Amino acid sequence: MMTPLQITFPTDSIFVPRSANDPSFGQLIKEGRYDHILDNILAWGIDLLANIVIAVVLFVIGRFLITKVDNLVARLLRKSSLDNTLKGFISSVLQTFLFIVLFMIIINSVGVKTISIAAIIGTVGLAIGLAMKDNLSNFAGGVMILLSKPFKSGDTIKAQNLEGTVERIGIMHTILRTGDNKTIYIPNGPLSTGSIINNNSLNGMLRSEIIFSVDYGCNVDEVKELLLQTAAQHPKVLKKPAPFARMAKINPNSLEFVFRVWAKKGDESEVNHDLSEAVYKQLYERGMIGSMQRMSVCLKKEEDSPS
Repeated sequence: MMTPLQITFPTDSIFVPRSANDPSFGQLIKEGRYDHILDNILAWGIDLLANIVIAVVLFVIGRFLITKVDNLVARLLRKSSLDNTLKGFISSVLQTFLFIVLFMIIINSVGVKTISIAAIIGTVGLAIGLAMKDNLSNFAGGVMILLSKPFKSGDTIKAQNLEGTVERIGIMHTILRTGDNKTIYIPNGPLSTGSIINNNSLNGMLRSEIIFSVDYGCNVDEVKELLLQTAAQHPKVLKKPAPFARMAKINPNSLEFVFRVWAKKGDESEVNHDLSEAVYKQLYERGMIGSMQRMSVCLKKEEDSPS
């Protein structure tokens, strides 16, 4: 009786008799029946060649059908409202599954017992799973990210002390593109369980905050009015919520102002740079920003001690 881990081929090996009445390979050698040995080798070779041809034909046909199915699914996914990242993940998983099915069909067609292969795959899979538990965690994290959707392709996120634009969410890693065009691979396991800051606005607006310091003696109301006028003149600064400008701190050598404005998503970087340049120029022209830090030191003259 065959055990679950045994593999039976459609044609016996040249070392094993084809039936109970046929002599074994050792008996043929012992009896000097070399013609029978050649016949067995020839028959075994023909059977092996036939199986190889069948496997190749099935693989070519199966690959062609998988390509057609993959293209069909891709067209259906393009018409759906699913996220592009999820579409790519579904397509990848489907293609992998179809190739596994094709492999099982091929080995079954050439005579290998699929039950035996399934048992072997299960045993090997358990060993690999124990050795690659971190990768399994990354795979589960990728599935959780695709289901919960804390971010999607094109979003700018901060996670794991890293920042960049999401290029793709893979099975094991999420790929980010930094501002200087570097590629970052973040494992999905820690990413799915850690804190994520998504710069993608839910209502299409983002706030920019600029800090300015002016010299002592400057009129606070005049500085506030200058900041608000500069914001009102910029075409991409939103009127609602209204811009905000107030003095926030008295530093040892300057007065610190906080300047906050709102802009549409995608315009915040341009607004931040434009306002920073415009405000600095106007403050400098009015003499509110000194060319260098100044420090005042007061010396107290000591009185002559009595003799």
